[in-house]
Amino acid sequence: MQKKRNALSVFNLPLLILALLIQPVQAEVKLKPHVLASQQSGDVAEILQSTRTSLESAGFEIAGEYSPYKGTTILVISNDALKKNAAASTHGGFGAMQRVSVTSADNKVQVAFTNPVYMANVYRLKNDLSGVGQTLENALGKVKEFGSEEGKSAKELRKYHYKVFMPYFDDPYELKSFDSYDDAVKAVEAGLKAGWGGTSKVYRIDVPGKQESVFGVALTRECSGDEFIMNKIDFADIKSATHLPYELMVSGKEVIALHAKFRIAQSFPDLSMVGSNSFFSIMCAPGEIEEALGSIVKGESESSEE
Repeated sequence: MQKKRNALSVFNLPLLILALLIQPVQAEVKLKPHVLASQQSGDVAEILQSTRTSLESAGFEIAGEYSPYKGTTILVISNDALKKNAAASTHGGFGAMQRVSVTSADNKVQVAFTNPVYMANVYRLKNDLSGVGQTLENALGKVKEFGSEEGKSAKELRKYHYKVFMPYFDDPYELKSFDSYDDAVKAVEAGLKAGWGGTSKVYRIDVPGKQESVFGVALTRECSGDEFIMNKIDFADIKSATHLPYELMVSGKEVIALHAKFRIAQSFPDLSMVGSNSFFSIMCAPGEIEEALGSIVKGESESSEE
C-alpha cells in the first residue's frame, strides 16, 4: 500500500508543478510621472484660484508659483509629510515638494500634478508617498496617469537612468563647495536675486532637522530656458508642465543639482533619442542648464569660463 501511495505521489508531481506554473502572477504596478486631475472648459484664472484653494484646504502649503510661459502656471506645494520624508533620505530634498500645473491647451484647462509615488521612487525616498498621492487625488481629482506609455515599476525607478552611460539620481552636478551651510544658502539667495545665468527664484523649502534647502529655479535663456525646452519636447495633447521648475539644492556645504540628462528624462522617459521633438532637438540644453545653475553660485564670468 505504501509503495502504491508513493507511486501515485510521483505520478501527480508533474501535475502539481504544472498547476503552480499556471497560477496567476501578480504584475508589478507600472507608474507614470504625471497625473491628469481634470480637463475642462472654463476660465483659467478661476480654475487656478480654485486649485489653490483646494490644495490649501487639503493641508498643502504653496511654496512657490510661477508662469514659465503663456497659458501655464505652476504651483509648487509641500506639507509636513513631504518634508519629513525628505529628511529621512540622502538628498531627499529633491522630493520635498510636488508640482501642480494649470495649463490652457486646445480650448480646455488641464490641471495636473506630479505622481508622488513615481517621484518617491525615482528619488529613492524612504516612504513611497502613496498617502500624499491619495490626498492630492481627493483634493484635485484623477482622470489618469500619463507621461509614459507603459510606465515603470518602483524597482526600475529606483535605479533609473535614460540609457547606458547616462547619469543616475546619484550623479548630480556638483556646482560649488562652501565653508558652511549658511554661506552656501546666502550665495544661492544672492545669485538668484541677481539673476545670474538668466535665473530667478520660484521657491525655497528647508528640510527639517538637516542642513538641506532646495530652491526652485526659473530658467529663461535660450537652450537652457524653460520655454525653449518645453516647446521642443512637451508636444503631447496632455501637457507635462509639472516637469518644471528645475531644482538646485544646498546639502551641507555643497551646492548640487540633478543632472539635466536625468532630470529631463525622469519626466519624459519615453522621449526618443533622435528625430523631431527628441532629446537631439535639445542637445544643447544639459550643458547650458548646468552653466545657468552654476552661475547662481559662481557668477556669470566664472561659470562661462569653465
